[in-house]
Amino acid sequence: MYKVILIDDEQLARQLIRSLLQPYTQIEIVAECADGFEGFKAIQELKPDLIFLDIQMPRVNGFEMLELLDTPPSVIFTTAFDEYALKAFETHAIDYILKPVTRDRFDKAMQKWLQQATDKKLPSVAPIIENNVNEGYQHRIVVKDNGFIRIIPAQDIFYIEASDDYVKIVTKDGTYLKKSTLSHIEQSLDPQQFIRVHRSYLIPVSQLSRIEPYEKESHVALLHCGAKALVSKSGMAKLKTVLGW
Repeated sequence: MYKVILIDDEQLARQLIRSLLQPYTQIEIVAECADGFEGFKAIQELKPDLIFLDIQMPRVNGFEMLELLDTPPSVIFTTAFDEYALKAFETHAIDYILKPVTRDRFDKAMQKWLQQATDKKLPSVAPIIENNVNEGYQHRIVVKDNGFIRIIPAQDIFYIEASDDYVKIVTKDGTYLKKSTLSHIEQSLDPQQFIRVHRSYLIPVSQLSRIEPYEKESHVALLHCGAKALVSKSGMAKLKTVLGW
């Protein structure tokens, strides 16, 4: 029998998780808490195998609560806010479910955790994503994809293009939109690996096939994926610096 604690300041949200857990006969809900402080005390006392954790709560929020724990249990985040996804996965997340929680999405998260718990291949606190703390740059981009949180490894990216209030991230598995600016994405990625060659294009150095003159002082970069990206005068200077020519 696995012990579970629900930590959410919304009673209706806890009721929903409780009802979604009913088919899982191997699960016992040992406590329900309305904020991170109560959750911390319950975890210390009851030593659960899994917690369902909201993020924005009074007194102590979800992230603050995890920082108080020496050995956090497995965590499935349930929240209405997608902007915390990367931070959640960088802590101790099995999954990150956006509210309203659906049966299908909930079951996928539970199956992921049950597989880990059954196989005992991963410790309950193993992070899904690790930062490269020496470099300080992200090695993945998090996007919202049809209600799911998708993690895109940097090495899978063909190029990133500005698109109004969004950026278009083109990868080997498809194209995804993220509400962000190209400048923000640029700052989060390693400048030795990703180069802002134009106000509308950010490309990985590994995708660069060749560079051709375009018009006036601009160029066009041909990528291994078959796409083309405009290269401005300043973008060309960056390429020369990074590539050493």
